[in-house]
Amino acid sequence: MNAEAKYEDGELQDAMEELSSAEDFLNFFDIPFDASVVHVNRLHIMQRFHDYLSQNEESVAQCEGNDNALAAVYTALLTRAYQDFVESDALTEKVFKVFKMQGPQTTFVSVDSLLQE
Repeated sequence: MNAEAKYEDGELQDAMEELSSAEDFLNFFDIPFDASVVHVNRLHIMQRFHDYLSQNEESVAQCEGNDNALAAVYTALLTRAYQDFVESDALTEKVFKVFKMQGPQTTFVSVDSLLQE
């Protein structure tokens, strides 16, 4: 079953529970993709998809009870997340916290603290 199928309420979530990889999600929503882009950026794409879902909670909530509309929103947001990494890269997009840190992080450890037991 794919995202373009007509869903009865609640079927979309059940179908999505079986998806486990970025490729599974992209295939499920019939989003064409370059395997080499997904291979390198799969975690970044899924995190960006999650971020877009969080930023669009109102749109998602408006689709409650209408799985076909919800599938359309999910498809649009996942396509956008994937496209971000087609046009850019993980370092530029800075999806994860480690990439967002400002400048080098330093910690001072005194010699005295090292010598204490």
